[in-house]
Amino acid sequence: MGGILVIGSYNRDTVLRLARFPAPGETLTALGMAEFHGGKGSNQAVAAARAGGRVALITAIGDDASGQAARALWAVEGIEAQAVQTARAPTGAATILLDAAGENQIIIIPGANAELALLPGFTPSADIAVALAQLETPQAVTAALFRALPGTRRILNVAPAAPILPELLATTDILVLNETEAAILAQREAEPAALALALAAETMREVIVTAGAAGAFWARPDGIVIDAAPPRVMVADTTGAGDAFLGAFAAFSAEGFAPEKILRLAVTAGALACTQQGAVPSLPHRAAIMALAGRI
Repeated sequence: MGGILVIGSYNRDTVLRLARFPAPGETLTALGMAEFHGGKGSNQAVAAARAGGRVALITAIGDDASGQAARALWAVEGIEAQAVQTARAPTGAATILLDAAGENQIIIIPGANAELALLPGFTPSADIAVALAQLETPQAVTAALFRALPGTRRILNVAPAAPILPELLATTDILVLNETEAAILAQREAEPAALALALAAETMREVIVTAGAAGAFWARPDGIVIDAAPPRVMVADTTGAGDAFLGAFAAFSAEGFAPEKILRLAVTAGALACTQQGAVPSLPHRAAIMALAGRI
C-alpha cells in the first residue's frame, strides 16, 4: 500500500450558537460557544488516516496555541507532520455562526494558510501513491507539488469553488466537487451525473460529483460513468461528510481497490460522518466503514 500526501489548510474553528442571526448593527448574546479542529486539508488527512491510510501532511500553521493544538491532533491520529511549516502569520481561523434552524454563516481568516510555500529542497517520498489537495491554500504551491509527483494519483477537491489555475489543472488527475461546486464551475444547473460528464469532457480529467443522499458520480472523459449510493443513516450533522468522503477515497485508492469499490467505501464514509456532530469527531474509522459497506 502506497502513502498519501495531503496538501491543504488547518483552521481553528469557533462555533457560536445563536437563536437567530443578527441584523446589521445588532448585538446578540450567543447561546453557547465551542472550538474545534478544522480546515479541509487537516480534516481530510485525519479522515484518510482513520480509513487506514499512511498519511503525511503539508500545511502551514502559526507559532501559537492553535498551531500546537493542531500538532497534537496529528500526533494522536498518526499523521506524519515533518513537512508542516511554521509561518509568521497566526494559525488560520474560522468563526461559524449557527442558528436554531441549523443554518450557518462562516467567516474565514486564512492566516498561515495563505503563506504555505514550496520550500527549497523539498523531495517527496518515493512511495506516495495518492496526493490530495483543496483550494484553501495557494493554488500555485499545490501545482508545484503536484508537478513533483508525476507518478502519483493527484486528486484536487475543488472547494471552496473557484476558477482553477491552468498549471494546477494540468497536473491534476481527478477533480472532486459537490453538486453546488460543480454547478458553479460548469456555470449551469444539471443533474449530478450530467455535471460530472460535462466537466470531464471540458477539462479532459476524471471528475467526481458528490450529491449527498443521491450518492456520487465518477465520470471519465470518454463518457463512462460509475455511481454509488450511500447507505441510509440517521443524520445528525452533515459537517465533515465531504472531508470523510475525500479521505476515504484517498485511502482506498492508495490500496489499489477497483474504482467501484473505492466509490462505494467513500460514500459510506461520508454517510457515517453525518451520524455525529462536528467535523473531526464525526470522521469514521476503517472498521466502521467496512462494516457498514458490507451491509449494502
